[in-house]
Amino acid sequence: MNEETVDIEALKKDPEFLENLERLEKEMQEEGSIAKGYQVLDAKLAIEAEEEEINGIFTFIVNTAFDRLSTYLTEPRKFEMTDPEDFATARAIYEHGIQRYSENDQKGAKEIFLVLYHMFTVEMLQEAMMVHACAVMSGKAFEPFIDEIADVSGLDPQDPLSCFITEFAQPTDMLLAMWAEHVKQGKEELKVLEKTP
Repeated sequence: MNEETVDIEALKKDPEFLENLERLEKEMQEEGSIAKGYQVLDAKLAIEAEEEEINGIFTFIVNTAFDRLSTYLTEPRKFEMTDPEDFATARAIYEHGIQRYSENDQKGAKEIFLVLYHMFTVEMLQEAMMVHACAVMSGKAFEPFIDEIADVSGLDPQDPLSCFITEFAQPTDMLLAMWAEHVKQGKEELKVLEKTP
């Protein structure tokens, strides 16, 4: 096994690492930076920090993301996926939607996926979010969605977009055609956002 392994125990005691992490967490709070929030979260998970600390960072990420989303919806403004903060915001909201879906909150999950569909400007991401929303509307539970509809086999950890499920067992256009009624319903529900001043 020649993979590079990080010495977690050494990191936990490394004053420079801990100082940098503390500085990053302070910047995250001061700037309201979700991108830095994810960096702090990754580092805390790596050093197996207390669950309370990890939950605190996660709560910061989700709350800040929804505050930002609410501002964008009133401006109105879409997510610019080349912007690290917009990307991190979209990721946090998507992960929250996936969590809602996995906890069987169909209504909450559907609304989040539809809002993301509305907020994305990248067609591939828009279509993927509509597939998510349609799966929820069709009554498909989370596990079957992951096992039967999503295709996560070719996920490339180096691809930043790999935090979103965009590949499916069937071509996206076929799925959307199959769920045409749900697509129509979803777009109908989104009209309320189009009317936002």
